[in-house]
Amino acid sequence: MRTRRLLVLLVAVALLALFPLIAEKFYMQLVTKIMILSIFALSLDLLVGYTGLVSLGHAAYFGVAAYTLALAAPESDAANLWLTLPLALAASALTALVIGALVVRTAGVYFIMVTLAFAQMIYFFFHDTRIAGGSDGIYVNVRPATFVPGFDLADDRHFYYAVLVLLVGTFVLLVTILRSPFGRALQGIKVNERRMRALGFATLRYKLAAFVLAGTFAGLAGYLAAAKEGYVNPEMLAWHQSGTVLMMLILGGLGTLVGAVLGTFSYVLLQEWFSGLTKHWQLLMGAFIVGAVLVFPQGLAGVPAALLRWRAARNAKPQDG
Repeated sequence: MRTRRLLVLLVAVALLALFPLIAEKFYMQLVTKIMILSIFALSLDLLVGYTGLVSLGHAAYFGVAAYTLALAAPESDAANLWLTLPLALAASALTALVIGALVVRTAGVYFIMVTLAFAQMIYFFFHDTRIAGGSDGIYVNVRPATFVPGFDLADDRHFYYAVLVLLVGTFVLLVTILRSPFGRALQGIKVNERRMRALGFATLRYKLAAFVLAGTFAGLAGYLAAAKEGYVNPEMLAWHQSGTVLMMLILGGLGTLVGAVLGTFSYVLLQEWFSGLTKHWQLLMGAFIVGAVLVFPQGLAGVPAALLRWRAARNAKPQDG
C-alpha cells in the first residue's frame, strides 16, 4: 500500500512537471496559485491535523511574509531572492513565536478565539496605518531575482517550476518531521495531551515549536503569493483567509498531507467552475463541502479506503447469509 501511494505521488508530480508544456498561460498561472495555497494548507495541517490546535489566525503569518517582501523590495527593481526570502520567513517565524508563546497556554475554543484576536490585530495594523499603503495595499512591481543564469522568476514557467519544487520540498520535509520522534510527540499531544505530559513531555514547548514551524511554512506561501500576484493588501491577513484554508483541509481530509494538497486543488478548481455557473457560487461550494463531509468523513483523501470498506462489506454479505 505504501509503495502504491508513493507511485501515485510520483505520477502526480510528473504530471505537474509536464503541465506547463501543454497548458495555456491562464491555466499555468491557476495551477501555480493552487500550489502556493497547497503550501499554505500543509502548514495549517501541521497545526490542526497533527497537533490538534485549531487556529483561525493562520493567515497572519501568510500576510506578514507577503508584506515583508513588499516593503523590502525596491520600487522599480527586483529584490534579491536570497535576502528577502529568509527575511520574510524570519518575520513570520518571529511573529508566530511571539503569538504562540501566549496562545499555546490556552486550549479549545479559547485557543481559536485568541489566535483570531491576534490575527485581527495584525490585520488592522496594516489596514488602518499608512505603513504599507493602508487598505489600498502595496505593489511588488518586479518578482525577486535569483541571479541564477538562465532562470528568471519573471518568466511564468520558471516561477511555476520554482513553486513546484518548493511544494514538493515542503511535503517531503513535513513527512520527515512527522515521522521523527518530534512528529510522533505532536500526534500524541493531539490524542491525549495529559498522558503525554505525564510521560514527561514538555507539551507546551512541543506545541510552540509546531506553531512556529507552521507559521514559517505559511510565510513561505505568503512570500510566493506576493511574488506571483505583484500586490499585497490587508485581506491576505483577514480571518476569512484562514477559514478558507481550513475548509480546504476539511474537504481534503484533516491529518493527511495528501489530503491538504488534494483539498486545495479540489476547492480552487470547484470555485472556478461554480463561479462560472452563477454569482452565488458560495452556495454551491458550501453544499458540496457539506455533502462530501457527510459521505466521506475522512475527506477526499479517505475516498479510496471508504470504497474498499464498502466493497469488502458488500462481498461479505452473501457469506453472512
